Amino acid sequence: MTMRDVARLAGVSSAAVSRYLNGGYISKEKAERVRAAIEETGYTPSSQARALRTGSNRLIGVIVPKINSESVSRITAGIGQVLRERGYQMLLANTENHAERELTYLDLFQSYPVDGIILVATVLTDAHREALSQVRVPAVLLGQDLPGVSCVYHDDFDAARDLARAVAASHAGEIAYIGVFRDDAAAGAAREDGFAAGLADAGRDLPADLRREGTFTVDSGHVCARDLLAAHPDLSFIACATDTMAAGALRALAEARPGIEAARHVSGFGDNELLRAITGGIATVHFSYLTSGIEATAMLLDTIETGRGEERHLQLGYELMGPIAPGDLR
Repeated sequence: MTMRDVARLAGVSSAAVSRYLNGGYISKEKAERVRAAIEETGYTPSSQARALRTGSNRLIGVIVPKINSESVSRITAGIGQVLRERGYQMLLANTENHAERELTYLDLFQSYPVDGIILVATVLTDAHREALSQVRVPAVLLGQDLPGVSCVYHDDFDAARDLARAVAASHAGEIAYIGVFRDDAAAGAAREDGFAAGLADAGRDLPADLRREGTFTVDSGHVCARDLLAAHPDLSFIACATDTMAAGALRALAEARPGIEAARHVSGFGDNELLRAITGGIATVHFSYLTSGIEATAMLLDTIETGRGEERHLQLGYELMGPIAPGDLR
């Protein structure tokens, strides 16, 4: 089945079919006939031929740190939604939280080539900044804010600050924090600094001996929380940089303090649906990950389709979720 067959069945020229397929002008009456003919014949245009005609492969490269993360799944769902609506396809690359692989995929996607790239970034090294400054296709950074490239990101600092204020108002005892490596400017530095600032607003502090560093995993949350509980028998609350680590902290609390309603003494970030279903909800921060994927993709496709390269930065909001109850873990 060829374009000529579709044109013959629709009673139009091959040029009219081509304009219909590539978004050019065609009358509504002809467009309906072409649509009906394509549906009847099952015609699928060659992607290679379309790329030669239009200069576009209608492919978007998406680089993510971890495909089994709930937050990343929400982000990619938002990305996929917009791509489907606008006739693009996704090439997904998973880095498993290896920053150097992000650079590899940035280079690979440009050579493939794709029409644009969405990087769901964690660590922004000097090499990342250099690569993004020289990227040869439109790109959007999602999850971090970096001058020189369009970005969609969350207000991690203020979210953590508000969370800490709420925790401090409900818990008079010691409050600990389990973070991640600070090279991650959003989940690492901004959340930890925001939480410390919120405690300071309440006249409290977050000393070094009440801080631990995990690695985004349940096991690391468990190990860090177990260590904190052993060192601080009167610990009142454990805040974690992610809900995933908070799940590990909950297990450590259940082991160390039988009978404690652990979910009321732990917080996280991400509003994980499974954790909420199992525990009834911990104190956490809900970020609009689905919306971030939608906004980043719309931003990228607008740049691709209009040819305008204005740099844009969009910060999304947040919502505190779940219970925070007073009392020490005794």
